[in-house]
Amino acid sequence: MWRYLWIAAVVFVCDQLTKYVAADNLLRYGDAKLTPFLSFVLVHNTGAAFGILSNAGGWQNIFFIALALAACVIILWVIRRLESKDLLLVLGLMLILGGAAGNLIDRLIHGYVIDFIDIHYGSWHWPAFNIADSAISIGAVILAADALGLGRKTKS
Repeated sequence: MWRYLWIAAVVFVCDQLTKYVAADNLLRYGDAKLTPFLSFVLVHNTGAAFGILSNAGGWQNIFFIALALAACVIILWVIRRLESKDLLLVLGLMLILGGAAGNLIDRLIHGYVIDFIDIHYGSWHWPAFNIADSAISIGAVILAADALGLGRKTKS
C-alpha cells in the first residue's frame, strides 16, 4: 500500500505551501475577509484542536510533537500490513498522515501550528484551522465510514 503515500505527500505540500503564503500575506497585509462567513486570519496555535491546552505553559508542544510522531509511525506500520482491498482505510490513513506531518513540522520549526482559515457567522466563530486539520478531519470521517462498513460491497 506504499503506492498511496503520494496522497499524504500532496496533503503535506499543500498544507505547508498554504501556511507559508497565508502567514506571509497576513503578516504583511492583515486579516482578509473573503465572504460574509469566511476570512483568513493568522493564528499561532500552541494547543491542539480548538486551542485545547494553548495556555498550558509550554509542555504541551513536546506532548503534541510526541503524539504526532507516534501517530505517523503507527499509521506507517498499519499501512504496511493492509491489503489492496482496504482502499477506503488507506485513503483515510493517508489524509491523517499528511495532516499530522504538516502540523508536526510546524511545531518542530515554530513551536506552534499556523492556522489561518476562519469560518464565522455573526458573532459565532469556528476556531481557526488549516489544510492539515481539514485533512485529519476528513480522514477521521473516512475511517469511521470504513469501520461502519460503508463503501464495501456485500456478497449476495
